[in-house]
Amino acid sequence: MPSHKNNEIRPVTLRILVVDDNRDVVDSLVMLLEAFSYDVLTANDGLQAIEVATHFRPDVVLLDIGMPKLDGYEVCSHIREQSWGMDIKILAMSGMGQNDDLGKSIGSDFTEHLIKPVRPELLLQLLANYGSRP
Repeated sequence: MPSHKNNEIRPVTLRILVVDDNRDVVDSLVMLLEAFSYDVLTANDGLQAIEVATHFRPDVVLLDIGMPKLDGYEVCSHIREQSWGMDIKILAMSGMGQNDDLGKSIGSDFTEHLIKPVRPELLLQLLANYGSRP
């Protein structure tokens, strides 16, 4: 649904939470996503991810699996338990891409499993498929 401002019609964009304990990964994803006008916030560990998600209410979470405090599986589970978190697209990000890893993340209520380094064209295509916020 477009928003109107100064007679311009611009699509309302997805709200994306990027969660990773590796600052370089976070910075590169934020640069990419902001270049395509996505609304982006970040977190650097599992506890911070839950806190930010609770207030930000993202449409999409890019979530590292291996993090301090709470891992990505625990964060995903916590978000899914919330009434506001059931429909969020949660994408696991991991350096692990074996069939067991993929199966475990999808079986843990993740929407997708992305292997790091995340291919920008794949991520942008997934986000385009998720559409704009109503």
